[in-house]
Amino acid sequence: MTSSIREWLNLSVRWFHVFAAIMWVGQTYYFTWLDGQFGRLEKATGAGGQPPQVWMVHSGGFYAVAKQKSLGVLPEQVRWFRWEALMTWLSGMVLLFLVYYSSAGLIDTDVANISQAAGIAIGLALLVGGWLIYDLAARSPLGKSEAAFAGFSLVMIAAISYGLMHVFSGRAAYIHVGAMLGTIMTANVWFRILPSQRKMIATAAAGTQFDASLGAQAKLRSKHNTFIAVPVVFIMISNHFPVATYGNAYGWEILVALVVIGWVAAKLIREA
Repeated sequence: MTSSIREWLNLSVRWFHVFAAIMWVGQTYYFTWLDGQFGRLEKATGAGGQPPQVWMVHSGGFYAVAKQKSLGVLPEQVRWFRWEALMTWLSGMVLLFLVYYSSAGLIDTDVANISQAAGIAIGLALLVGGWLIYDLAARSPLGKSEAAFAGFSLVMIAAISYGLMHVFSGRAAYIHVGAMLGTIMTANVWFRILPSQRKMIATAAAGTQFDASLGAQAKLRSKHNTFIAVPVVFIMISNHFPVATYGNAYGWEILVALVVIGWVAAKLIREA
């Protein structure tokens, strides 16, 4: 593959990746914001009466959205949002292979003298292992406490960041932390949120009462995704500022700080 073709391929996949991410993250924040509005309205109006509505204005009209407790249409008429997440992750993986796994950007022999194959194995194991650790923690008693889960997550991210900065090049270490977080977000959608929603729709279509914990679990994972999304964007754009980030003497500490700043920014956005 010539350098010109590689560059055009990189540019095309990167554009697709960014555009898919815009659609995915935009939908995620819209629905979590909407859910927060309904929560406030339900507290203000109480449980009785008609379901509250959120009124909005956009482009040429007004929109009134109401949260339903039952399914009023056929299951095939329910709109799903899932392909944006998968397309974002798949295009990100293609970029990971193009920029790091099939080039010299992954390994820095001044950091660790390991083979390209070993580096790729470590990178892929991180993506799988990061999801498994996160998922186990989220389903454990630890996941029931927001503060405890956040503390555990921060410790894990700090340990992973420190370790990667001593195995990969600084740039590759940053991107792999971002790729791990992006993988967790995508796995949340496909392995936890969508299955819960499918069960909710099937139960509602059958006219029976569905387990409220299904909706609660999907809602929790969606909430986690809103907190993960902002640090991921921070990490992705940090590649353009090597002196301030991965090239700095305090590279892994700055990476952890970017995650914390992202969490704070996400909280402010969610409550806006």
